[in-house]
Amino acid sequence: MEKLLARRSVRLVALAVFAVVLVVAPLVSSPFINYQLALIAVFAVALLGVNIVMGYTGQVSLGQSAFLGLGAYIAAYGVKNGWPLLLVLVLCAVLPAAVGMLVALAAARLRGLALAMITIALPIIGIPLARRFSDFTGGSGGATVSFMKAPDWSGLANDQWRYYVVLVIAVVAFLLARNLVRGRVGRAFAIVKENEAVALAMGVSPYRYKVLAFTIASLLGGVAGFSYLVVVQFTSPETLSFFTSINLVAAMVIGGSASIAGTILGAIYFVVVPVLAGAVNSARTALISGAILLAVLFLLPRGLASLPRRVRQLSARKSHGRTGATAPHNSPDGASSAAPPEIPEIPAANEERQAR
Repeated sequence: MEKLLARRSVRLVALAVFAVVLVVAPLVSSPFINYQLALIAVFAVALLGVNIVMGYTGQVSLGQSAFLGLGAYIAAYGVKNGWPLLLVLVLCAVLPAAVGMLVALAAARLRGLALAMITIALPIIGIPLARRFSDFTGGSGGATVSFMKAPDWSGLANDQWRYYVVLVIAVVAFLLARNLVRGRVGRAFAIVKENEAVALAMGVSPYRYKVLAFTIASLLGGVAGFSYLVVVQFTSPETLSFFTSINLVAAMVIGGSASIAGTILGAIYFVVVPVLAGAVNSARTALISGAILLAVLFLLPRGLASLPRRVRQLSARKSHGRTGATAPHNSPDGASSAAPPEIPEIPAANEERQAR
């Protein structure tokens, strides 16, 4: 009981420190750092959707970038036409969710490779569509917008204000997702992931909850698209790139699937590692990122979120080994000694040794 309370106290302290860092960091850092921090918040929301589908429900989703790009395009169109920002944010959530639900209604009964092919098709089809409907998307050149400037009363720079905006969106998304996965819906997701036959026997519809997971993931992708436009102020067909989806999946695995903390760590990896790798050698960015991916998966198969558990296991093994090495030997009559008793020499053996 004491260990459990100690762990909870450590978690609360760590959470409080993390919250303070999130609030204070943009006030003392450069615009470039603020830009990277804001991108982490953006892709954390997109990655959260991937984790709900793949980590919590056990399905395959390789098309999250399509919903990210769709949300960014909706935001750009709404801003250019002077729509209220709150309405734009709602549309960025609702329309991708509707598209994701329609796709899920047709694909949720599929499994494995067939389901993967359906989700791969989303960004592959999305790029030529974005180039074709230039009146809506801006064509191959993309769409540039300028909005979400810091109000005068805030006393903040534009990069700081945009960071706080996307941070609030990310915090709300994570709180809602945390309540979701820890409630009745999350338990249903876990049952579906473990065994669909058992889920049916318990009255849980795998089809319904798969559709729900895809819809939620699409909604989060659209919200991430809105945040992406807030930070970058530009979107193009490349936003829907299939490689973005693959990198999101890799980031989810590195951070830790079925883990809220793992989602945040995965977003940090997604944004920070390419920047650091490019600083080391811009021509070897993919190689360095791949090496880090392999190293993390080899050392921590369950992702970075499992690092504290791994450390506790190693420390427990070391302490157990020390205890076993210094443990006293119990005798049959209940006595104990630090070492086994010495065996006295036999006199006959001494006499024979002297005769020789």
